[in-house]
Amino acid sequence: MDRLKGALAGIVGGLAGTYVMSEFQAAWSRLVDGYESTSAGGRHDARDWQERSEDDNANEAAAQAIARTVSGRPLDRRQLAIAAPAVHYAFGSSVGALYGAAAEGSPALRAGGGAGMGIALWAAADEVAMPLLGLSGPTTDRETELHLQAFAAHVVYGVTTEAVRRVVRCALG
Repeated sequence: MDRLKGALAGIVGGLAGTYVMSEFQAAWSRLVDGYESTSAGGRHDARDWQERSEDDNANEAAAQAIARTVSGRPLDRRQLAIAAPAVHYAFGSSVGALYGAAAEGSPALRAGGGAGMGIALWAAADEVAMPLLGLSGPTTDRETELHLQAFAAHVVYGVTTEAVRRVVRCALG
């Protein structure tokens, strides 16, 4: 039962972390070069660094791949405006659920207030999985600032996820 409560708290934490991460990335892009997201989902799909450097968005690509598999057709821009952020929030809440369940049995996992989880997610997702899946270009093609933006955004995600998870978990008893 504790792991289930942890997973539920992690889902809420992951949703909050995903939102704060998206806002953080949008603010970073505005400060660095005045960039405003041109993706269908706007700042709600947190791929500003990728849009700035690759003129692409992994959440849009993933949403289109899902749509083609399920319905046999691509999404239009209006549908993509909903689907791309939905992909991002589904991923963020799923990672939050896994983290929340695992955190129940591991105080060491919670050490660092979620920053370690955010860093691990950045390394696994942005640096390894996304390029391997063809959802982003090679990491060697990215400028240092883009790596730093994604790294910092994932730390923000991890810290926010843990802070919210902790509050929700206490409320669940």
